[in-house]
Amino acid sequence: MSESTPETGRTPRTVVVTGANRGIGRAIAERFVAQGDRVATVYRGGDLPDGVFGAVADVTDTEAVDAAFSAIEAELGPVEVLVANAGITRDGLLMRMSDDDFQTVLDVNLTGVFRCVRRASKGMIRLRRGRIVLISSVVGLYGGPGQVNYSSSKAALVGMARSITRELGGRGITANVVAPGFIETAMTAELPQDRQDSYKATIPAGRYGQADEVAGAVAFLASDEAGYVSGAVLPVDGGLGMGH
Repeated sequence: MSESTPETGRTPRTVVVTGANRGIGRAIAERFVAQGDRVATVYRGGDLPDGVFGAVADVTDTEAVDAAFSAIEAELGPVEVLVANAGITRDGLLMRMSDDDFQTVLDVNLTGVFRCVRRASKGMIRLRRGRIVLISSVVGLYGGPGQVNYSSSKAALVGMARSITRELGGRGITANVVAPGFIETAMTAELPQDRQDSYKATIPAGRYGQADEVAGAVAFLASDEAGYVSGAVLPVDGGLGMGH
């Protein structure tokens, strides 16, 4: 398992990307597979990219998360990289948002990330190395109308990464945040054209991002070259959230 791959000359690692069945998570998983890493996902269902080992679990269930990581470790070895990408939205205006809509989003997007990080960190501490990358969003710091729950969950990931850095930074483990802006996915493609145009007008780059561009940022933060980068927030948003 420790032999370097002839294509890259680098040692393959065991990488877990949560929610790798679609969108940004899928592109991230595909990037690590292309690099020659051993890639797994914790996901709720759907088809997976070639070369990705799947462990089905709901991230709101601690026992299920623990079992999923145990299955991944048995199949691929100790987890060296965790990319916490799985997330949901339940948008609605503040005055109409139910307790359940708020709590459910936080339980997946924040507490679910905590459950995965806590479980993955055990092996990283033993190895004395690891990369943790949390996928946030530009709205976590920029804000978004109708997204009090989602924005709160994504903003909290910054505090999580920085606290992990202070706890585990001396053990060769880094924790960083990637904050994508508007990314071209099936969801954005369904928006009315006038809405898409108005969104693009607010982005200095004048276009939506590509999932591959997010994957590139994640791959950098997970690399050996980023060993002295921790507690950072890396925006991939075409300049939309500058200064936030």
